[in-house]
Amino acid sequence: MTEFERVLVNSFNAYIEEKGIRAISYRLKQHRFTSQFLDVLVDSLDPDLYLGIECKSISVDKGATALYFSQHFTVDKKGVHQIDRISDYLNRSGRRGFLAVELRLGVGHGREAYMVPWEELEKSYHAENLKLTLQEIRNFPEIKRDGKDYIINPKEWERKNRWEKDIKLKPAENLGETDD
Repeated sequence: MTEFERVLVNSFNAYIEEKGIRAISYRLKQHRFTSQFLDVLVDSLDPDLYLGIECKSISVDKGATALYFSQHFTVDKKGVHQIDRISDYLNRSGRRGFLAVELRLGVGHGREAYMVPWEELEKSYHAENLKLTLQEIRNFPEIKRDGKDYIINPKEWERKNRWEKDIKLKPAENLGETDD
């Protein structure tokens, strides 16, 4: 487990305990010859906390300018890209999915982390974009820090799921009612 994943799990569990929510955040143990669906899972009856989170960490201080779909994600033995595998898992499980991206800024500069809604990542991948640039990553909601921990606030993150329609209701036009 990476430091980023450990701190994220601990931060979720601290948030859950503080709010008195019946939920739990955890990381499944990764076995040598089996693939792991996601890095962090949060189980809860609250749909805002029924989550699947993939974690990626890039070193900005060492020159990283983007998160590349070919470099930072895997392809399994069957040729299925990690984004497609995770998307399938999220669809089947009904979890809200996110990509948590940690930007390591170097000694004395700390770290930044951002929550990318999975559907946005998937959309970018299927549009055959090759990467998410640092600026694109920073346009997503930041996971703010409190010392070494993260401040968890799922309500600030994208709430729309892929199965919810993108319909904006228009005010009803004349429905046969009058003002008198």
